Amino acid sequence: MAPRRTTSAPTARRPATGRRPGNPPTRDAVLAAARDCFAAGGYDGTSVRTIAARAGVDAALVHHYFATKEKLFLEVVGAPADPEEVLADVVTGPREDMGANLVRALLRLWDGPSGPAALALLRSSVGGDRMVLLLREFLLARVLRRLVGALDHDGREAATRVALVASQMVGLVMTRYVLRIEPLASAGAQDLVAAVGPNVQRYLTGDVPLPREDVRE
Repeated sequence: MAPRRTTSAPTARRPATGRRPGNPPTRDAVLAAARDCFAAGGYDGTSVRTIAARAGVDAALVHHYFATKEKLFLEVVGAPADPEEVLADVVTGPREDMGANLVRALLRLWDGPSGPAALALLRSSVGGDRMVLLLREFLLARVLRRLVGALDHDGREAATRVALVASQMVGLVMTRYVLRIEPLASAGAQDLVAAVGPNVQRYLTGDVPLPREDVRE
């Protein structure tokens, strides 16, 4: 009688090791590279190719994850909302109402569901110089410069108007939501629009003297 043959069970294949295209570590690498590049070169001075090269991936992969440089920048900063959506009514509305509409849009953002994310973004800027640079770039390049650009200001005048509007908007946010100074902390939105809007309007479209550079010897 012939000996019975034994059949060994098939050996289970080991899962492939190493990074696969599309896994989270690759996406995280793009985000980390983008933070460094945007902080160093600003939004306008940073290209998708530069970010891809720093992350060690193809530029097409950056577009695959984030679609556009704008969307990548918003995710890097942790923006609570898309500036285009927030500013839509401000830019398309009457020129003489831009100041009031900008304050109204700001209050709607901070008093709405996106408020906690906006506050977290502001507080994160205290954690390091790189986050300060990113937040400043977001506020100036992606929000206020777009608004002032709709008014056909350019050069030093545009930069001055952007900075002055920023002083009002950041000051309002700090006073109302961070320091919670009364009566602004509990004031109604319409009252704040009426109080702050005219000053923002002046900075946007009014007669504003350009501050001189302080040259110190």
